[in-house]
Amino acid sequence: MSYRICVVCMGNICRSPMAEVVLRKTLDGHGLGDRVTVDSAGTGGWHQGDPMDARAAEMLAGHGYDGSRHRARQFLRDWYGRIDLVLAMDVHNLSALRRLAPAGADVRLFRSFDPAAPEGSEVPDPYYGEREGFAEVLEMIEAASRGLARHLVITLR
Repeated sequence: MSYRICVVCMGNICRSPMAEVVLRKTLDGHGLGDRVTVDSAGTGGWHQGDPMDARAAEMLAGHGYDGSRHRARQFLRDWYGRIDLVLAMDVHNLSALRRLAPAGADVRLFRSFDPAAPEGSEVPDPYYGEREGFAEVLEMIEAASRGLARHLVITLR
């Protein structure tokens, strides 16, 4: 049986798909690729079916990641029955996800797994900014992904 993670942002075209791709590769590197399934979604559905934002895809490609297969989708309440860990990119999405969540659902901020990040740290939305914002977001995602992988190595023994 696989442990299932869903990373969630607003529209599922920047932060959460970047995190999905990075986290999947990081978990593979820690020997967990066959034990952990990673997916992503948005709390909003206005980008459903769209590919990843071109700037996000370019940033990933420039660092050895492939986000070309991504298509945006909206997080649905009934997914909680098949997802073990839901990770929100910011407190706005965290709040929206917790309103949908049944009792006992594991819903956290993505950066809570980065040991260097202060409590409550978010991954900011780079959509309305420049290329540098995507680079900053990628660094945050990589750090949190390494922390989450280390956590899962211990907890999924």
